[in-house]
Amino acid sequence: MSGKADPRTAGDGTTSRTRLDRGRGALGPALELVHTGRAPTRAVLTAELGVTRATAGAVAAELEALGLIRVDARPGAPAGSQGRPSHRLAVAEDGPVALAAQVHADGFRAALVGLGGRIVATTPGCEVVDADPAKVLGSVVEAGAGLLRQTGRRCVGSGLAVPSAVAEPEGLALNPLHLAWPAGSAVRRIFAEQVRAAGIDGPAFAANDVNLAALAEHRHGAGRGARDLLCVATGHRGVGGALVLDGRLHTGSSGLALEVGHLTVNPEGRPCHCGSRGCLDVEADPLAFLTAAGREPGPEVSLLQQSDDLIRGHYADPAVRTAAESLIDRLGLGLAGLVNILNPDRIILGGLHRTLLDADPDRLRAVVADRSLWGQSGGVPILPCTLDHNSLVGAAELAWQPVLDDPLAALGVS
Repeated sequence: MSGKADPRTAGDGTTSRTRLDRGRGALGPALELVHTGRAPTRAVLTAELGVTRATAGAVAAELEALGLIRVDARPGAPAGSQGRPSHRLAVAEDGPVALAAQVHADGFRAALVGLGGRIVATTPGCEVVDADPAKVLGSVVEAGAGLLRQTGRRCVGSGLAVPSAVAEPEGLALNPLHLAWPAGSAVRRIFAEQVRAAGIDGPAFAANDVNLAALAEHRHGAGRGARDLLCVATGHRGVGGALVLDGRLHTGSSGLALEVGHLTVNPEGRPCHCGSRGCLDVEADPLAFLTAAGREPGPEVSLLQQSDDLIRGHYADPAVRTAAESLIDRLGLGLAGLVNILNPDRIILGGLHRTLLDADPDRLRAVVADRSLWGQSGGVPILPCTLDHNSLVGAAELAWQPVLDDPLAALGVS
């Protein structure tokens, strides 16, 4: 018999269980606080939850017993501090994971993501996307299943990021414009079927890739602390946007909100796939940049990588700089319109837009300030996204959400 006490029953078992019963409703909020890094110690957890220290201790002990967090039993006091040091809290590095999958115009990838948005394992990206979504999703799920077999981790669920608006409640990819998939493909159902066929436990979800990038950045990256966060990004093709309000994605009545790629920023510009002309989608993505710079896209690496490399390595080239400035102006015009409508307290940019911001931050911020009412009254912070593979991390957040809502129910603990 082990001499290590069960954290759920240590000390006076009746008293400990009573405290846990009182704090059972706090398990989810407590886990989310640790997951997002907002409760690094038990003292902060106590204050954030508004419970007694004893109840917070019981809640933390239960989450540790579930294998979700770790409680440092020998906390160290920072130099110069007074009073008794508080126990440190962290996500369990060897705990459960979510399977995350992403499909985009230049390939697909699977990963395992733990609490805290930490990528545990990832597969090499595949560069061929079949026209049949079932084949693609079957391949990416099998790659994820291989990671689960290799690591031996428990899986709480699966999430999929796709470059399309995903209509609710059916989970249909309405406009996978840069994939050869049929419009209206039932990606959530197909993904869930492939997950079940692979013997992977937990629910399966699917959503737009930029929405998921915004969610991940809000919880773990450049968007932390923002109340009204606007994310705009261009990855491999096209432009997407997302809005996080009070910690939750704003998806509209049926999941189709913030289709910012179809804001017109150049009425005489390129024809867009949507039937309009001069949309951000075709005026501010990697293909638009390469075309404006007079470069013929090659097949060796993705359009995004080619664009990033060109800006970072050849910005002194007049043709490259002129093309970048043109895209910055188009992007700034679109952002200014969004600022006037949405009044966000922070804007984050991903993909090629992050690279453009890094190349000439003053120009982009000036365009937004000059063209927006709220920009002229004080400015909106415009920051680069900071997470690698943020859409994958966001896809995992979908799968982690039921655990964050109710850890006991999601993990099958009575």
